[in-house]
Amino acid sequence: MRKDATDGRSTEAQEADLGGQVRSAVGRLYRRFRSERPEGSLGDAALAVLTRLHKHGPQTLTELSEHDRVSPASMSQTVNRLTSAGYAVRARDPDDGRKVLFSATAGGHELAGAARAQRNAWLDGQLRALSAEDRAVIARAAALFTSIADADS
Repeated sequence: MRKDATDGRSTEAQEADLGGQVRSAVGRLYRRFRSERPEGSLGDAALAVLTRLHKHGPQTLTELSEHDRVSPASMSQTVNRLTSAGYAVRARDPDDGRKVLFSATAGGHELAGAARAQRNAWLDGQLRALSAEDRAVIARAAALFTSIADADS
């Protein structure tokens, strides 16, 4: 076990700590990013589903629940909230009449777009407040995080 000259901890301990630091920072940033949304808007789960419908078009309940890794019963509650609020509609799949597709309504597209714009504005403002050097570090880290996320096991 190698010791690092800077703090006396093993390299393995430092790597484990780095993983914890990354998980903590990404989790905190994600929670903060999610909280940046229009007042009185939907909860996180419903807004995530609405955003998916906005970005990817009509989806079945199974597709939505598999994407969010929740049970179909849980997703059913979420889409029921969206349809009751007028942000989504149900329709028969034209290719398979046994399936039901959920789509965002015009109001749903508007809300999803507004939420995305507000979140992007918040993050862009935070990034603009950093030095050019810090922005370059974040750009490099973002590329590395993407590489990690896209890696096969």
